[in-house]
Amino acid sequence: MYGTEEVKGKFAIVTGAASGIGRAITELLVARGAKVVAEDIDPAVESLAGPNVVPLVADISADGSAEKAVALAIERFSQLDLLVNNAGIIINKLVVDMSRADWERIIDANVTGAFLHSRETMKAMIPRRSGAIVNVASYASYFAFPTIAAYTASKAALAQLTRTLALEAIEHGIRVNAVGSGDVLTNILNTVAADGNGVAALAAHGESAPMGRAADPKEIAEVVLFLASARASFMVGSVVMADGGMSVKVDS
Repeated sequence: MYGTEEVKGKFAIVTGAASGIGRAITELLVARGAKVVAEDIDPAVESLAGPNVVPLVADISADGSAEKAVALAIERFSQLDLLVNNAGIIINKLVVDMSRADWERIIDANVTGAFLHSRETMKAMIPRRSGAIVNVASYASYFAFPTIAAYTASKAALAQLTRTLALEAIEHGIRVNAVGSGDVLTNILNTVAADGNGVAALAAHGESAPMGRAADPKEIAEVVLFLASARASFMVGSVVMADGGMSVKVDS
């Protein structure tokens, strides 16, 4: 059903690669023939090291991290074909209880990091007049519920960054798109869930989607690889929803 060599011979950077969606994307890219710089603030990303994966421990929102990731890709692979801006964090607080530091931490991780990596990646891709950037957005790019103001603001900004960058990039032969992810069984809520079990919390919340469940990270990785591949050659500035129907649901 899926292409088995859709990214064969391609070279990529994946942020937030240590676990969850980012790890699934990295593993799928490698399985289908790509080589990856796997970047994460979590040193656990080093466990991915191998012939086709070069780990990089870095804070994606820090000055110099994007430059380091791109330089590493060029050093090891001689070129850069794909960027997946996947890294993201969440906080569950009412606006009245949220500090400026809380707000800025979410915006920095979810938007600023993507901006910095996209900017540096574009500089490497423009001379070759080819490449693809895929951002991992969310149904929260469009919809909200109480306590996730910083997260929804960051994901809405990421969707708009996708659209604007797509218009700037396509004249250079570079496509920019995003996947609007729903609830996915990852550890993103481990620091938010009362019992520390973020996967269980996401599984429970995913039951409210029309599909009745949360996604496996591999399901989101498949959409990312499609957008990164030539199979999506006519897609520019799209935010493809992969959320189990959450974004089309209207509660009665």
